[in-house]
Amino acid sequence: MTQQDLGYTPATKLAELIRTKRLSPVEAMEAILGRIAAVNPRVNAFAHLAADRAMDQARAAEAALLGGGPIGPLHGVPVTIKDLAITKDMPTQFGTLMLKGNQPTEDTVMVTRLQAAGAIVIGKTTTSEYGWKGVSESPLTGITHNPWKHGYNAGASSAGAGAAAAAGFGPLHQGSDGAGSIRMPAHFCGVFGLKPSFGRVPAYPVNAGDYTSHNGPMTRTVADAALFLAVTAGAHPDDHTSLEAGPADYLGRLHEGVRGKRIAYSPDLGHARVDPDVAALVKAAALRFAALGAHVEEVAIPWGKQGAELVRLFWPAHMTRLVPKLPEWESRMDPGLVACIRAGEKVSIDTYQLARERKYAYVAAIHRWFENWDLLLTPAVSVAAFPAERLNPAHWPQHDWDWVQWAEFSYPFNMAWNPAASVPCGFTAEGLPVGLQIVGRRFDDLSVLQASAAFEAAQPWADRRPALA
Repeated sequence: MTQQDLGYTPATKLAELIRTKRLSPVEAMEAILGRIAAVNPRVNAFAHLAADRAMDQARAAEAALLGGGPIGPLHGVPVTIKDLAITKDMPTQFGTLMLKGNQPTEDTVMVTRLQAAGAIVIGKTTTSEYGWKGVSESPLTGITHNPWKHGYNAGASSAGAGAAAAAGFGPLHQGSDGAGSIRMPAHFCGVFGLKPSFGRVPAYPVNAGDYTSHNGPMTRTVADAALFLAVTAGAHPDDHTSLEAGPADYLGRLHEGVRGKRIAYSPDLGHARVDPDVAALVKAAALRFAALGAHVEEVAIPWGKQGAELVRLFWPAHMTRLVPKLPEWESRMDPGLVACIRAGEKVSIDTYQLARERKYAYVAAIHRWFENWDLLLTPAVSVAAFPAERLNPAHWPQHDWDWVQWAEFSYPFNMAWNPAASVPCGFTAEGLPVGLQIVGRRFDDLSVLQASAAFEAAQPWADRRPALA
């Protein structure tokens, strides 16, 4: 296989080739690092690339394989980690000049678990400054380019992971999602992104954003995401919010499909604006589930409008933890982040606490509604990719910090902790990817994966590759 072919080979296949000694871990790593060296200058998906370390670990993986040592389910398989997750062998810089060169002394839980399964961490992928916005640009690393169109947004704070998956920089990429930051880059980059149920994949340190940030996979196939989740899920003492239940048989039960499922479809959650080309692709994708044996119905969403006011209060309020940084760093920070922090300073404690009461009522309404439905289908994002130097598309209202207006479909399920995925469902006339969001009941990650796999089989996407030089 060529460098490009190996870069796009799924983890399920790559692991099997290595395990059966039909492919050397060294050959696989050389090919993927070669692909990155050739293409990443155009994409800029990495905040830090540890090529020498990766090659050393690939040689150790090969020696273990030849020596009959213990072989994990991801033995020799490359993986990337987002630059918001702490790593003891690589810097963690949060997309900000304030933390340039910052070197933690320990790994977060999912890194430990991936490495215990045999995976090789090859680098840290780019993020917006402190993960604050839905656009792939930061003061530290500049623009991360959408592989489908240079200069365009690759989406949200897991943008480097999404761009790396789309560009063929190996099969497995870790993301995190506090208001859509796995699903949004999956939508913009034409890959699969899963935000599992809150607590399914432990986080350490636990995020300060009122329990809304979820860790999960970004991949080119649903099976790869299922494999990633199986390796990383499960309770851990470092995260007091982590779920006690161990991972289900995600891979073994992917084939079960959606026959008999009750699936609701909402084009707008009752309030969101959506560009016509995105809306048309998502509606066509939603209707395909009827042919897969599900009962599909377009429905009104009674709780949808309530979230818009809440997210616009909580998002800036949670950024006020950066207020002490402003005197020294304001001139070197993302101006939009500064505006967001300043907006948060206006939120009083009593206003915040009263908003939390409304939030919990909103969350309860979402879960009550899901008692009548197995899954919900919506657009993943309201727009296709747009120039990455903009906070909002040119044809949308402009604002100094509010990018949420074109991403109204994500945050409800961060607040409510439901599992949700973005699956590629087509391309606009301009050749830009669009994602369908599949949301499940809380804890039912398996149904979301099964629905995603059923759609993947009916409308495959993984063979579509951007034309990168």
